Amino acid sequence: MKQVHLYTDGAASGNPGPGGYGLILELPGTDYKKEYAEGFEHTTNNRMELLAVIVGLELLKESPLDVTVFTDSKYVCDAVEKKWVMRWERDGFKKQKNQDLWLRFLKIYRKHQVKISWIKGHNQHPQNERCDKLAVAASKQPNKKQDTGYITSTT
Repeated sequence: MKQVHLYTDGAASGNPGPGGYGLILELPGTDYKKEYAEGFEHTTNNRMELLAVIVGLELLKESPLDVTVFTDSKYVCDAVEKKWVMRWERDGFKKQKNQDLWLRFLKIYRKHQVKISWIKGHNQHPQNERCDKLAVAASKQPNKKQDTGYITSTT
């Protein structure tokens, strides 16, 4: 099975506030590298951390793939690796934030063999530092998108 490394980071200023995510896709053993980032008007850090993983997985053109996701988000890492999200799903996501994104995550997650690996943020990890720069820059861009899932869940 083809291997993919997905590096992700999310950011929000004010939490909630303007936010963005950045991601890098790499194929180990090759020179292939793709960067992607997107900003939103009003969102949270956790939503951007999770959305980075989702979009990275959605960008993959083949399935199934062996994907290792590198994230500095304990929220995302623990929810997946400790199987919390599976319990949340069984319980109908009662009282869980970001249900819209977790449902979207599970749909794409199940198409691949995914391992989530936590890395310490702001620790000179080159791809994590780059994803952070992408996320912060995206959060500061004009004409950002609306995070309709966040707006819907808080109104």
